[in-house]
Amino acid sequence: MKKNIPITTLFLDVGGVLLTDGWDHHARKRAAKQFKLNWWQMEQRHSLNFNIYEEDKLTLYEYLGWLLFYEKRPFTRAEFRRFMFAQSKPYPEMIELIRNLKAKYGLKIIVLSNEARELNAHRIRTFKLDEFVDAFVSSCFVHLHKPDEAIFRMALDIAQTPARQIIYIENTPMFVQIAEGLGIRSILHTDYKSTCAKLSALGLKTDE
Repeated sequence: MKKNIPITTLFLDVGGVLLTDGWDHHARKRAAKQFKLNWWQMEQRHSLNFNIYEEDKLTLYEYLGWLLFYEKRPFTRAEFRRFMFAQSKPYPEMIELIRNLKAKYGLKIIVLSNEARELNAHRIRTFKLDEFVDAFVSSCFVHLHKPDEAIFRMALDIAQTPARQIIYIENTPMFVQIAEGLGIRSILHTDYKSTCAKLSALGLKTDE
């Protein structure tokens, strides 16, 4: 009889799993409406700059300069920054689920996410993610960006856990496929209940 291999580590995305996305197209549409901006022009400039901002090659000040403040605006960088940060909201059930699984099974928790430095720091601090996450493999820290396979390999190096003992929870299908290609069992997260069921099927009973 084949012995079950225990799960010892969870890899987690943040945006769409633990929290809302920090600065996705929905948030930018809300910003365009709130600040009376040209949405199409803003998106064009965003697409040219955001990946290098997430990889920490631009500061938030510089990103906003290229995005908006290349001309005079009737609002300040500080006002816009506050709006950006306010778009982050928690998914309390998911945060509690991960906290409980860590306590119950002694799991190692590794975040693997595309996050810009200032937003990343705000989200970690505001939602107390560092209370249960052991390491943050964030694009702004490692200067790599999903879907680059190298960021997944770096997470494996940092975790020092065999791929077969990891479950990755992610809401983007392509990133799930990349992780599975590296031998990491993955859950495509769509909602709390289905993720609980999938975790239980993989041996992490969630009491749901």
